[in-house]
Amino acid sequence: MLTGACSSDYGERMADEDTTTPQPIRRPGFVYALCKALLWPIVWLYFRPRVSGRANVPRTGPVIFASNHLSFIDSIAIPSVAPRRLQFMAKSTYFEGTGIGGAITRWWFTSIGVVPVERGAGAAGQESLEIGTRILESGGAFALYPEGTRSLDGRLYKGRTGVAFLALTTGATVVPVGLLGTDKIQPVGTKFPRPHRFTVAFGEPLDLSVHGNPDSGRARRHATDEIMAAIHSLSGQELANAYNESPQHGVAKLVDRVLPRERR
Repeated sequence: MLTGACSSDYGERMADEDTTTPQPIRRPGFVYALCKALLWPIVWLYFRPRVSGRANVPRTGPVIFASNHLSFIDSIAIPSVAPRRLQFMAKSTYFEGTGIGGAITRWWFTSIGVVPVERGAGAAGQESLEIGTRILESGGAFALYPEGTRSLDGRLYKGRTGVAFLALTTGATVVPVGLLGTDKIQPVGTKFPRPHRFTVAFGEPLDLSVHGNPDSGRARRHATDEIMAAIHSLSGQELANAYNESPQHGVAKLVDRVLPRERR
């Protein structure tokens, strides 16, 4: 699947490590649509969201939603207003809760299209690439936070290049997304959302093919910088000009660890 998209040694390493049949990815279906239909009136009444640029989202074909990340609630805010059924990846720990609360959390995440990454840190990056590629190659919509994890200080951090790798490998269109106000809904350390308006702005689609091949670190870096510039134009955040280094195991950060080194 990914062999040939990267350097040959990377493809061989993947072939050696991936000896099991990939588990099928559950695509969002009836439950997703039902949850969205039930959730939207609550979201509208409780948070009064502002939404712009929905016409920028292609209605068919592979699409990557690349968004800034301010709050846990972001993964609910985007699907609740997006005109596509989209999927996220998240650490498997979100699916491992016990009791009724854990069961409800697992059901909720599965219903809104979240796919767990279940293996250790090194393998999780490779698994993330495989999952993202499979979703996009099937014509699906996939959402990523290029910063790797949410911003704790409200600034926009440098993007990690996994999003560009997926776009350049699959030919998927990238739709930048700017979120504002979600950090006020569920600040760090709080368990329950608070009423506060938020904004979701969908930017114009980006064609990153002009940057070159996905096995070039320079191409991935330039493509990622274009994505982050588009996100910045939508969110208006202060730029951090650094990587967001906490927590240690954000999905985008794990993906960067397994990408091939730069080819000039």
